[in-house]
Amino acid sequence: MDLRYWLPRAAEVAERWGERFGPFRPHPSHQVEDADFAVAFERFAKRLEHNYPFFHPRYAGQMVKPPHPAAVVGYLTAMRFNPNNHAYEGGPATNDMERECVEQLAAMFGLPRHVGHLTSSGTIANLEALYVARQSHPGLGVAYSEQAHYTHSRMCHVLGVAGHAVAADAAGRMDVDALEEVLRTGRVGTVVVTAGTTGAGAVDPVHEVLALARRYGVRVHVDAAYGGFFALLAADDALAAELELDPAPWRAVAGCDSVTVDPHKHGLQPYGCGAVLFADPGIGRHFAHDSPYTYFTDAELHLGEISLECSRAGASAAALWLTLQLLPLTPDGLGAVLAGARRSALDWSRLVGADGRLTAYQEPQLDIVTYFPTPDGPLSMSGVDAASERVLRRGMAAEDDPVYLSLLRVDAADFTRRHRGALADAATAGVLRSVLMKPEAREFLPELHARVAALAAGG
Repeated sequence: MDLRYWLPRAAEVAERWGERFGPFRPHPSHQVEDADFAVAFERFAKRLEHNYPFFHPRYAGQMVKPPHPAAVVGYLTAMRFNPNNHAYEGGPATNDMERECVEQLAAMFGLPRHVGHLTSSGTIANLEALYVARQSHPGLGVAYSEQAHYTHSRMCHVLGVAGHAVAADAAGRMDVDALEEVLRTGRVGTVVVTAGTTGAGAVDPVHEVLALARRYGVRVHVDAAYGGFFALLAADDALAAELELDPAPWRAVAGCDSVTVDPHKHGLQPYGCGAVLFADPGIGRHFAHDSPYTYFTDAELHLGEISLECSRAGASAAALWLTLQLLPLTPDGLGAVLAGARRSALDWSRLVGADGRLTAYQEPQLDIVTYFPTPDGPLSMSGVDAASERVLRRGMAAEDDPVYLSLLRVDAADFTRRHRGALADAATAGVLRSVLMKPEAREFLPELHARVAALAAGG
């Protein structure tokens, strides 16, 4: 796709549509001269240069990458209409697109009956899921892994419910035995399982937790904000085996009560585009409201009746809808993008294992690789922290050959559980973390690995 061709076409769509309603004179209060805009735009363009190259495989840091060109065209085209998907009257076309996208997301997870919508972020999607959990089990708390996203603890505080952090195993997954100890107290109404932690990409055993939770009459919410689209790979047995991906957690999502996923991560969408889906269509009762200026021209349940959020950009739905027309939610559609990311992580993990200059922190479960410079002497927390920080800073500062990584801060218990005999001379240490969500990273890996390994060795 050539954006230089399609972006002007995007502008034409709204202009042609607007001509149907006849001419009118724009008010002068918000008109600006092209010359004035040119000056402001030059300042704006210069400010944007202060950015990291998220599009390039040199950037192997946080979970950030540019949206697909189709998403850009879809978003910008719909943005000219400025639809608000809170109600059908706010944007009929994009409301319909959103419903179709949600249907496809539900099918990806195997949800037979469902209700759901897009959100402005994964955080809001999870907040809605925990709000419904609180309303469904009043007076009971929420259990989540100690490796879960930090916002689950914060959201429990916001909702006024008790949060229970559950220990994780040596691979960063929720410890099922530790969870049962918490469930025995009778104080928990919902368990949050994470399908792809944002730290190391760990996948909780959703299938095991689901079976346990049902014995205790507890709800299960799946936070698949980061890893949810890997369900596309788990749907194909041969592909899952090739990519060393256990399909069991993903296939268990269909039996859970709710799930969140972020199309603005692996779904190739611009920020912000999250989604929340509920297995019980009746949860709309928890969002019941009335407004003297809200009316409905559509007989179906409108999106604002199943959401905590009010105004939301319909352009997000348009961008996702157009993208899924080209890259459908199938193993060989959008799944091919995730397969490339997974292969990149496996390949780099093997390179790290064969190179004495780097040591793996833990094996990648999705597409996040964690590692640290191999010390010359004894392994210590303080040494790892200093060496990782040095590689991070030197890589970013090298103007001629930069590389962009990120740090994952881990505590002494987690580190020494993975690396027996390490000296716990500090409470925490930063290890290097690379999110390889761009499939282009695989071809660039030899150069990327060589550069990082050289930096680790002091080069």
